[in-house]
Amino acid sequence: MRVATVFFPARRRDRLSAVAQGLARGIEMQGHQVDLIEARRDSDVKLSAYQYIAIGAEQTGLFGGKIPPHVTEFLQQAGAVSGKKSFAFLLPGPVASTKALANLMRAMEHEGMFIRFSEVVKSAGEAETVGKSLQI
Repeated sequence: MRVATVFFPARRRDRLSAVAQGLARGIEMQGHQVDLIEARRDSDVKLSAYQYIAIGAEQTGLFGGKIPPHVTEFLQQAGAVSGKKSFAFLLPGPVASTKALANLMRAMEHEGMFIRFSEVVKSAGEAETVGKSLQI
């Protein structure tokens, strides 16, 4: 199965990239083909060809659980994502991480994506473990 792991870095690009790579490794261990996509660099990528999509972001701002604004813009221009099975993940922030994760999930659901699982992921190792256990 073709899987896209898309991540939206804000301040901690290296950390989020490492977590996304760990997730991709875990998913590949299940025998799936995974493409790693950094949304800011690959803004014109269409996700229509993927059967499963993992979306990762980090919380922006200390309060309110905000996510990067370009998440919504990217998903609106990503092609046919409605009905796609998906996974939402977020780097933990100082406060309101669960609210930020809920906002990420809301943005994905607004585009019609079917979220099967979500998680606040602290490290690349934890992300790899999550990737191995996802039911894709």
